[in-house]
Amino acid sequence: MINPPEHALNMEELHWQLGLLQNLDVGLIVLDADHRVHLWNSFMANHSGIRDSVAQGKRLSELFSGFPARWFQRKLESVFLLRSQAFITWEERPYLFHFKPYHPITGLADFMYQNVTLIPLTSPSGAVTHVGIMVYDMTAAAMGQKALHQANEELGRLSRTDRLSGLANRGHWESCLEQEFERFCRTQQPSSLVMLDVDHFKKVNDTYGHQAGDEVIRVLANTLKSHARSTDLPGRYGGEEFGVLLVNTRSSDALVFAERVREAVELMVVEHAGTRIEFTISLGVAEANNDYRSHEDWMRQADAALYHSKESGRNRTTLAEDLE
Repeated sequence: MINPPEHALNMEELHWQLGLLQNLDVGLIVLDADHRVHLWNSFMANHSGIRDSVAQGKRLSELFSGFPARWFQRKLESVFLLRSQAFITWEERPYLFHFKPYHPITGLADFMYQNVTLIPLTSPSGAVTHVGIMVYDMTAAAMGQKALHQANEELGRLSRTDRLSGLANRGHWESCLEQEFERFCRTQQPSSLVMLDVDHFKKVNDTYGHQAGDEVIRVLANTLKSHARSTDLPGRYGGEEFGVLLVNTRSSDALVFAERVREAVELMVVEHAGTRIEFTISLGVAEANNDYRSHEDWMRQADAALYHSKESGRNRTTLAEDLE
């Protein structure tokens, strides 16, 4: 048996290697010291729409409009200078080349997320004469990580939200109240607390049913949200009782807020299952002061003002300072 000549084997191996490079599911580019393209594989051609013959001898900034040329040049120069690899992750920069995603699982993405590796390529003399660039499609991983992050955010939001009213639940709301009281102690910046509940709520449930009572809770919660500022925090404390934390607010201004809410509720009619329900609320207002040792003391004063409103005939607002 006659063995093929050695140069024939070398040519065959080179052919195999070039075939592998062209068909890798990874982008592969080789740039020279002048940052011009010497190798442009099929991945790059297919996703960019730029043929290898067109890319040859061009700089990347000539091939792609909006390419971050200065930023990328610094990356390349560090590879040539330090003779070490450099990496670009999609978390650092979502993409280097604006390609469309092509896998069905990544169809929701607007572009292909990419990880990029820059590799110094040496000549036989040991000098770094070229840089190899490998582009990996990370869209599936990126979309999965983003979906997980969004799910965790939603779980966090749900853990802080009262399901019926859509307001902050008791745990989250009281935690914020505690933080605000600590801020007041440090800065002496005013804040006020409004506590309120539905007058004769048991009668609403007994007369119209618990679903009607739930609708009253939802309508009242929406009223609080519509009157609150972005810096205020309304929350459902429990049952038919609510609290509103008014940051940087004196009790006089909190009284104005409380009265606006009370009057809005007094005028509204809740429609439920063909039934018209009218109801009122009673409120108590307390401004934070240095006599309180804790946020619980603050709440107790607002509650005391609320109960005074109830005992005085309901459908009214009482300032805690007026009880002293």
